[in-house]
Amino acid sequence: MSQRHIDVSVLASEACPVSEVLDHVSGKWSIGILVAVAQGPVRFTELERSITGISRRMLTLKLRKLERDGLLVRTVHPVVPPKVEYTLTEMARELHTSLLELTDWAKRHGGNVAAAQAAYDHEHNG
Repeated sequence: MSQRHIDVSVLASEACPVSEVLDHVSGKWSIGILVAVAQGPVRFTELERSITGISRRMLTLKLRKLERDGLLVRTVHPVVPPKVEYTLTEMARELHTSLLELTDWAKRHGGNVAAAQAAYDHEHNG
């Protein structure tokens, strides 16, 4: 019987872009911001109110990071007081679609994962 060998370095290099993207959007704040901004132009204060538990400082940092990553557009309107709005870029809209698919997957399979974990724990922990 022959064994099939897999070149792990090839798999790791293929996974690298996925890891980089996940590093940018994997935090609960980033995902929450992207989901909130997907509804249309959103002001800072609206985001602050809609994302439970985020501090003003953390929101500012995450917005800057997402803007730097090319996922958000920050528009400053020349009015008094200044009005700042955030919108998703086209790239982020595509990502949002993928996040919704991932959310659907999690909803469909969350129970299966929990059952597998319970079975594993029962088998390995006595």
